[in-house]
Amino acid sequence: MPRMSGLLSHPLAYLWLQRIIGGMRARRMCIEQHVKPRQGDRVLDIGCGPGYLLDYLPEVEYVGFDTEPGYISYANRRYAGRGDFFTEQFAEDKLSAFEPFDFVTMMGILHHLNDEQAADLLRLAGKALRPGGKVISLDGCYRDGQSPIARHMLARDRGEFVRSEDGYLGLTVEVFDQVNVHVREDMFYIPYTIIILECAAADEVDTLRRNNE
Repeated sequence: MPRMSGLLSHPLAYLWLQRIIGGMRARRMCIEQHVKPRQGDRVLDIGCGPGYLLDYLPEVEYVGFDTEPGYISYANRRYAGRGDFFTEQFAEDKLSAFEPFDFVTMMGILHHLNDEQAADLLRLAGKALRPGGKVISLDGCYRDGQSPIARHMLARDRGEFVRSEDGYLGLTVEVFDQVNVHVREDMFYIPYTIIILECAAADEVDTLRRNNE
């Protein structure tokens, strides 16, 4: 998971920017429309930042990982008692430390990782799921015919690996048996294209299909 640098390494500056451009709104909509968690669910948030996803979740068992110490320090103060936060990468050796999760969320992570790193993280996230669980990711995305402003914003993103829809899909179908793709341009306050991927493994496909009906 990437480390922040400069002003955005400060949680209040990061939160201010996300509020202004609609990043908070996008994550709230993603939770409400795509994750759809229920009270008591177990949620693993990889790249949790300052932990503000908790503002949009019901009472769940929440675990967040991020490599930015300032973010985790803020999250521990702001959301004390509502989740467990760790200043490190979520790695293979962490799987045995937690019960399987209903959801693994990765909000704005894959576009910071090259293909090999992204595939490794997706496989790890899949291993962290319980049967019937889902991995949900949200990232900036190139697409044909998108607004020139949106394309410019994506080109200036700090993430070096913003992909097309096919690029993201190619990563996920190597790991998961079912991937539902949603390309959205209505979630940020600025012209910006994002892709949301809902991923499930073989024994979870029927459950995912029923939940989407």
